[in-house]
Amino acid sequence: MISNSQYLEALLKNDTKVILAIYKNNFYKVKSFVLNNKGQEVDAEDVFQKALLQLAVRYKKEKFVINSSFDIYFFTVCKNLWRRELNKSKIKVTKDGVMELRDENEDIAMAILEQKRWELFSESLKLLSENCRLVLKLYFSKSSYSDIVEKLKYNSETVARQRVFKCKTKLKEIIKKDKRFKALHKL
Repeated sequence: MISNSQYLEALLKNDTKVILAIYKNNFYKVKSFVLNNKGQEVDAEDVFQKALLQLAVRYKKEKFVINSSFDIYFFTVCKNLWRRELNKSKIKVTKDGVMELRDENEDIAMAILEQKRWELFSESLKLLSENCRLVLKLYFSKSSYSDIVEKLKYNSETVARQRVFKCKTKLKEIIKKDKRFKALHKL
């Protein structure tokens, strides 16, 4: 079994055997996600390649540690990249059919920054109580307050709203206390 750091080292060395294993283990999930979210197979291939490149560039610059399985981490990177692509396509405005192309290095840097922000958010979420994690999971998945009341057996929607507010406030406090926050917030 290959360790997370071995996967990252293999990306730096352009190790075809390991990259093919990553492809074999992950492409179907990435492709399914992209196809289910307004994309085509070619989009999934692009996102997959960008994720490999992003991980290699970031690992070359700073030897970071993946705290989950490589496959889960890689899939999260791909999901974030695809969401970013969808958001970019919403705001594309062209003048007379001419569209300005973005610098690929700037794109990779922004994707890495977003990934670091996501990691800070995910790690901070784990520091909350189990109840708060559940409340925020429902809230972030766009569950209505009435659904939250029903699923968590609260007395009213007011109680659910108060609980969401308190949990979000606690999460913000944890994030702001983290030493990475200032660096990631300024950019």
